[in-house]
Amino acid sequence: MPVHVRVPATSANLGPGFDALGVALALYNEVEASEADAVTVAVAGEGAGQLPAGADNVVARGVRLAFDAAGRPFKGATIRCTNAIPPARGLGSSAAAWVGGLVAGNALAGGSLTTDALLTLATRAEGHPDNVAAALLGGLTVSCPGADSSVTAISLPVPEDLAWVVLVPAITSSTAEARAVLPASVPRADAVFNVQRVALLLAALQTRRGEALVAALDDRLHQPYRRALFPWMPGVVEAARRAGALGCVLSGAGPSLLALVAGDGAGVARAMEEALRAAGVAGRARAYAIDTAGATVVSAATGATRP
Repeated sequence: MPVHVRVPATSANLGPGFDALGVALALYNEVEASEADAVTVAVAGEGAGQLPAGADNVVARGVRLAFDAAGRPFKGATIRCTNAIPPARGLGSSAAAWVGGLVAGNALAGGSLTTDALLTLATRAEGHPDNVAAALLGGLTVSCPGADSSVTAISLPVPEDLAWVVLVPAITSSTAEARAVLPASVPRADAVFNVQRVALLLAALQTRRGEALVAALDDRLHQPYRRALFPWMPGVVEAARRAGALGCVLSGAGPSLLALVAGDGAGVARAMEEALRAAGVAGRARAYAIDTAGATVVSAATGATRP
């Protein structure tokens, strides 16, 4: 019987929470899969005509990984991906592909893998847990890999009166390139600065202290170095703040930007688009709700269920 999986987009780091924080956004990739004698992948929407259509497709690799982990023989699968998450924009398209494949594969293989097992598998495949934790669990996630390769992740609620405005430039960026510009070590003062800010960020969100987010979204670990890749970023950040944003940060490794706004984010979205256009780069901004469900197996009879 075919399975249908829905996986949200994600924004990682949230400024100071480098490789630790992620949030799931109500923008989705859909995966439909059924067992077959060979692997075929059809892609519609974002990435159509560009992503692999065979066994090297990341979703297909995730399906096989789930079968292997469950101890089930894998012959193949017929997979259809309908993608709304733009690739190479810092919105977790790779994480969504791994999670979508793993959850679909687990369902096809009998559902024996726990959520913790799926999280560990996805983290090993992706290389870090921030995006995959948010994609799998939904909400605002705090994730931490352990010495034994396991991953601990907790999903937290977020205030409903915040708008999460995402600006998606027309240009793309490589995560590998964005990591390559980071230094091997940072001054102790910068490390302390980020520990303070990420603690304040979590406290401000949980206690609904929106005014504290202005300071809490600052970062010294990755954004100062990555601005060299996105010279238009300071102008867009300043425009967002002038329009009322509490803060504006890189979404993951970029180039997308994420702004937090108290109330309606429409004005901030317009300001970000205009500032980006003035810098000679096209792009679109819009506010997204927070996805609280994470990756779900969708059933026509029963609705969405967790993996």
